[in-house]
Amino acid sequence: MDAVAEQKYNFDVVRWFAVMAAVYLVVGASAGVYIASELAWPVLNFDIPYITFGRLRPLHTNAVIFAFGGCVLMASAFYSVQRTCGTRLWSDKMAWFTFWGWNLIIVAAVITLPLGINQSKEYAELEWPIDIAIAVVWLSYLFNFIMTIANRKSSHIYVSNWFFLGMMVMITYLHVVNSLAVPVDMFKSYSLFAGVQDAMIQWWWGHNAVGFYLTAGFLGIMYYFVPKQAGRPVYSYRLSVIHFWALMFGYVWLGAHHLQYTALPDWTGSLGAAVSIGMIIPSWGGAVNGMMTLSGAWDKLRTDYVLRFLIMSLAFYAMSTFEGPVMSIKTVNALSHYTDWTVGHVHSGALGWVAMVGIGAIYHMMTRTFHTEMWSEKLINAHFWTATIGTVVYVVAMWVSGIMQGLMWRAYDDYGTLAYTFAESVEAMHPYYAMRAVGGMIFLLGAVLMLVNILMTVSKASREGSIQAARTAAV
Repeated sequence: MDAVAEQKYNFDVVRWFAVMAAVYLVVGASAGVYIASELAWPVLNFDIPYITFGRLRPLHTNAVIFAFGGCVLMASAFYSVQRTCGTRLWSDKMAWFTFWGWNLIIVAAVITLPLGINQSKEYAELEWPIDIAIAVVWLSYLFNFIMTIANRKSSHIYVSNWFFLGMMVMITYLHVVNSLAVPVDMFKSYSLFAGVQDAMIQWWWGHNAVGFYLTAGFLGIMYYFVPKQAGRPVYSYRLSVIHFWALMFGYVWLGAHHLQYTALPDWTGSLGAAVSIGMIIPSWGGAVNGMMTLSGAWDKLRTDYVLRFLIMSLAFYAMSTFEGPVMSIKTVNALSHYTDWTVGHVHSGALGWVAMVGIGAIYHMMTRTFHTEMWSEKLINAHFWTATIGTVVYVVAMWVSGIMQGLMWRAYDDYGTLAYTFAESVEAMHPYYAMRAVGGMIFLLGAVLMLVNILMTVSKASREGSIQAARTAAV
């Protein structure tokens, strides 16, 4: 069966994307731990401009979102679309163009961001030549995916492909519109939009980079890999379709909730908050759908460490998709905005949901595409616990410090003056910043264990000759 699958499908590009995702997780998490440590102990920047928080923070976000997240999305989309459509990728050459193009873009980010070459836009910092390259490579990814579906052997399009496709289409025009700029030279440009309009477009992109790239795309991963790993059909296919359409029509309206109490018209923030609250229902429907897929098979969690990652990710997905809408409500936002509570919320989604479901998918694909078992099941188990504990430590630290920040910033004494200076609030945050760094280190340890396990599995597959045998075996 493996030999047939290897000849029928293009697993080579999937293998490379999966391995690079593990590499970028270590790189991105390392940058995150370092800058978290800089906030706790500022001396760690050594007065070197290239490694200051302001330079490395966008490198961290780009590495974990677009390098790790992008490679996971591309690996899992290219893998699952072939399996669900029963056909090979439409163009192997275009798939390899996507792989090399995406990795060259990541190299460009690693060079330019520490040099301070950026557009100062959240999750869209890269300058205009790189933005154009992103659009070209992303369109190759999208077109190859669409044409593979067009060539499918079955009339039905499985729901995971709809989530992937919705994400790809949405990110295309979000990226293009938000990146519209007037170039001054090769390394500098100015946004086509100005003032509050620029902020509105930026957060239309910024929240949907989360809502589509990191949610819809990774829900595509969930809807394929959870049933596959559990060996059971998805609990409710009808619910998954409702989940898809509610997400597609609802998420695009949420960006304004990032701009409460700003120059943006008040009604836009209210609309963003109202739709955010409504999105709890389909989000929880999707989380429940994934968890209920294990009905009658919960015992598998005792021995299936990969399935643990996938199910734990759904618990974090449910939590963060409740927390986010609550934080968008104006009275809550007045306390939470600009504080570490927002950082905690982002990382409960990023580490708990995105990273864990992505890690589960990578482990699943490793065994299927390299045609061998993972080098060490014990390392997968150790990785699960380090990832879970590290995420919890990180998020709890940010929740406590964020709420404390918000309360200190708006505390008044009997004379109506501020009770605390800003410096005093920063001092109060120090133990929580140290706690965050420790949580990040624990998570990073798990990522290193994963990378070691994957590299050893690749070496094991190479020694066994399982890949080459599958390629050359007679069908």
